[in-house]
Amino acid sequence: MTDQLRIALAQLNPKVGDLPGNLALARKALADAVAAKADILMFSELFLTGYFPDDLLFKPQFVTDAMAAAQTLAAETAGTDVVLVLPSIWKDKTGLHNAVIVAEKGHIFALRFKRELPNDDVFYEKRYFAAGPLPLPVTIKGVSVGIPICEDIWHPWACEHLVREGAEILLCPNGSPYWTNKQHIRKELVRKHAVEHDVPLIYLNQVGGQDELVFDGASFAIAPGDKLVLQGKSFETDFLVSDWHRDGDTWTSTNGRIEELTSVEEAPWRAAVLGLRDYVFKNGFSHVVLGLSGGIDSAVVAAMAVDAFGPEKVHCIMLPYRYTSDESLKDAKDCAERLGVRYDVVSIGNPVDDALVELAPIFDNRPADLAEENIQSRMRGVVLMAVSNKLGSMLLTTGNKSEMGVGYATIYGDMNGGYNPLKDMFKMEVYALADWRNKHMPGDSFGPRGEVIPQSIIDKAPSAELRPNQTDQDSLPPYPVLDDILRSIVEDEMSLGDVVARGHDPALVKRIERLINIAEYKRRQSAPGPKLTPRAFGLGRKYPITNGYKDVTVG
Repeated sequence: MTDQLRIALAQLNPKVGDLPGNLALARKALADAVAAKADILMFSELFLTGYFPDDLLFKPQFVTDAMAAAQTLAAETAGTDVVLVLPSIWKDKTGLHNAVIVAEKGHIFALRFKRELPNDDVFYEKRYFAAGPLPLPVTIKGVSVGIPICEDIWHPWACEHLVREGAEILLCPNGSPYWTNKQHIRKELVRKHAVEHDVPLIYLNQVGGQDELVFDGASFAIAPGDKLVLQGKSFETDFLVSDWHRDGDTWTSTNGRIEELTSVEEAPWRAAVLGLRDYVFKNGFSHVVLGLSGGIDSAVVAAMAVDAFGPEKVHCIMLPYRYTSDESLKDAKDCAERLGVRYDVVSIGNPVDDALVELAPIFDNRPADLAEENIQSRMRGVVLMAVSNKLGSMLLTTGNKSEMGVGYATIYGDMNGGYNPLKDMFKMEVYALADWRNKHMPGDSFGPRGEVIPQSIIDKAPSAELRPNQTDQDSLPPYPVLDDILRSIVEDEMSLGDVVARGHDPALVKRIERLINIAEYKRRQSAPGPKLTPRAFGLGRKYPITNGYKDVTVG
């Protein structure tokens, strides 16, 4: 038995399916742990496979290769004094498991399987894994250590059972995605366990973007007495080493590094930038292109792209037509200059007019309507996709959650693109983030300081500029009203009667619900974007396109 432990946490950014790449990250962390004279090195949930592998888990060769990679790393603990706590997948006679492999001196000496398999929101682990039994502690360096895996700590019995069976320290590897206030929700949960069971709980989370999910890191430890003794960086990789010592019947740490948590105002920006950066780089692109209209959404996406990649890797294009205002031309150029990006102007006048001429016989003198407006948007999409194809840039799309909610976007037009950083941000949140970015310099950013988004863009009425003197409010209610209705219906799943009770016009509420329902087919074809709220379009909200349900709580 020992009274001292040095524990290292590898808060890293794995890539789903990249077994060689993740193994290389693990080897580097193992070398760092050896150099730090650590007793234990822990990685985040499903580290070797990346979280979450989805239907790769149905591929037998992937399972075989992942288990071989785990055994390879376990063998590399030979000649070291480090005990490896390595989450990955493991298959035995009871099925495939979300597992933790514990290895020392070149050999795997313990396996622990996740018991509580989440099956809601973005999680559907029951599709792939068999649940493990109530976990037992593992003896590491003579100390009884419990290893509850992620969801296990969100239910009372795993930690209760581990402590009852003698666990003195709890090590919890996680793949916990970010959403609003998630960092504080996690911390309260861990505090509850540490206080109730009088044992320290060390919580390790991964970091990085994986398709629509963003993992924010911010690993931490709570010691008995409700003491925060360790906290890692938010939205950045980190390697945390802390010394723990036995004080009577409990363990505590006095030398853990404590980083300040990212504020709730900054966190959505950081999450969107990290999700964008990883989506682009992990999919083999090195630079991006987007249409810069002079409006708030494209300006914010341009600023996020510059923060993610630096100005030299961001290409902005203004695509004017006869309805594009001089103000928009000026604002787009001003924004591009402030950000320091390449800026080009490509007129869509001739292509749109030529298309209208060719379509005239088919349109047969019908009054102009959305069909003509959408040709403008789709021509912009054609030009931007051509630049993307020719120059190898990923095209970013810029529609916000308010617009996507009611279908105020043109499929195969302004919805073109590989990734949408604003997909889970309501319009008023976009305005708030623009104001925040103008006043703050985000961490881990390659962009410039100062007012990068011209105030004139923030102040002017939003418009698609597809017809003379158009504003969004010609077709939609004021965005504060729309956002509240959408949040109530989409995120809170309120009945229409309850939404009306919040003070909204019944006819408007019914209209918005109808728009939400009929726009599902558009959203199904939209680009992925970072999930920033508990209820996002896409991965976390699966509604049928063909849907006959009617809410009759409003007449």
